[in-house]
Amino acid sequence: MEPTGKRRPGRRAVVRAGCGTAGVGVVAAAAAALPGAGGMAVGTMTVSALLTLAATGWWPRDARRLALTAVAVAAVCGLGTVFAGPGATTEGSPAIKLALVEYASGTWLVLLVTRALPLRRSAALWLVLGVAVATLLLRADAYDGALEAAGQSVFLSAGPLAAGALGNGLYTAGERRARSVREARRAQRLELAADLHDFVAHDVSGIVALAQAAQVVHGARPEQVPPLLRQIEEAGVRALGAMDRTVHMLRDGDGRLSAAGSGPDAPLADDAGARAAAYGLDDVPGVVERFRASGTADVRLADELPPERRADVPREVAATVHRVVVEALTNVRRHAPGAERVRVVLSCGGGGSRESAGSREDGLAGASLSVSVTDSGRGAAGARAGRPSAGERRSGLGLAGLAERVEALGGVLTAGGCGEGAGWEVRAEFPLRW
Repeated sequence: MEPTGKRRPGRRAVVRAGCGTAGVGVVAAAAAALPGAGGMAVGTMTVSALLTLAATGWWPRDARRLALTAVAVAAVCGLGTVFAGPGATTEGSPAIKLALVEYASGTWLVLLVTRALPLRRSAALWLVLGVAVATLLLRADAYDGALEAAGQSVFLSAGPLAAGALGNGLYTAGERRARSVREARRAQRLELAADLHDFVAHDVSGIVALAQAAQVVHGARPEQVPPLLRQIEEAGVRALGAMDRTVHMLRDGDGRLSAAGSGPDAPLADDAGARAAAYGLDDVPGVVERFRASGTADVRLADELPPERRADVPREVAATVHRVVVEALTNVRRHAPGAERVRVVLSCGGGGSRESAGSREDGLAGASLSVSVTDSGRGAAGARAGRPSAGERRSGLGLAGLAERVEALGGVLTAGGCGEGAGWEVRAEFPLRW
């Protein structure tokens, strides 16, 4: 639970002003009732009410201080009842009114205790306070026999019971809300971590490839080094920009107290939508072009999606298509650096079935959007470097996380060898409703 000190300053000032005013009223009422009610009744009412007001307005609601306050109020009420003894006050006496104030204070304190503490820690305090305030009117001796006295106490216990039930319900609701916020924060962190992996890893792997190329040509063809260095600089700037955007979204969606910490309806979905809108189908050509510029492979993009359909593709699907291309090209650079050909295809179709990696996969029924990235294999350079072949490749953590995202959108992602060589294909299909 959040401590009281984190409440808004304006609200805290209002609560404290109200408690201070009530405290002045309690002292004034005690002074006015002192001649007719007696010192015991006035003293117990004043101490109980002031301790409860202090717990409400000034003291932080931590377990130790709340427990001490509850025990103190219960002790004061109990001692007042025991030492005043039955018949210490009569019906109509000012002491009866003071006992009712004491009853209200104890009942309110039960609510505070059960609202701030879990049931396993508040149950004993709830019981002690409930018994103390439920027996207050025994001081009036307005009963005939023990059975009637017990009946009156049981009747008066309804207030503490209701207050405790309400407080415990509020505590449970608050814990459920806090848990849902924590889960939403964790989901955001995981998604942002996936963003960093997909986008930054793509640029960093490009930097590595360009740096390796610069080492190869710097002796024989030094004039080619400056362009490579410029490309390295551009890739580094893009990687920094991706990290800056991700950290900014993390701060807006989770680090800023008013976003994820403001309640269960905090704009987490809006942040996710902002991330989805950050990249889309129009960014795919730029990714392909940067990949082409950082290597020697023949990289081609075939965009077969009709222009009139592009605007109808949901933004979360478009963003995931972009991420599939980024992840697949990153894996080509890692596992098949000597690939001679890379093909990226965007198309729409009507479902069906297809063959992939030697096994038959059921396609999506109805209209669908598909994206595939296919490479020709590791090539001679990859073989010399001991790179894994298509049969040896394994889908990494990036593709595993991407598969979950594709499936969440109702699609299918597959990855495996293609053709007779060492080629590899990553393919994702998404259902669409035109």
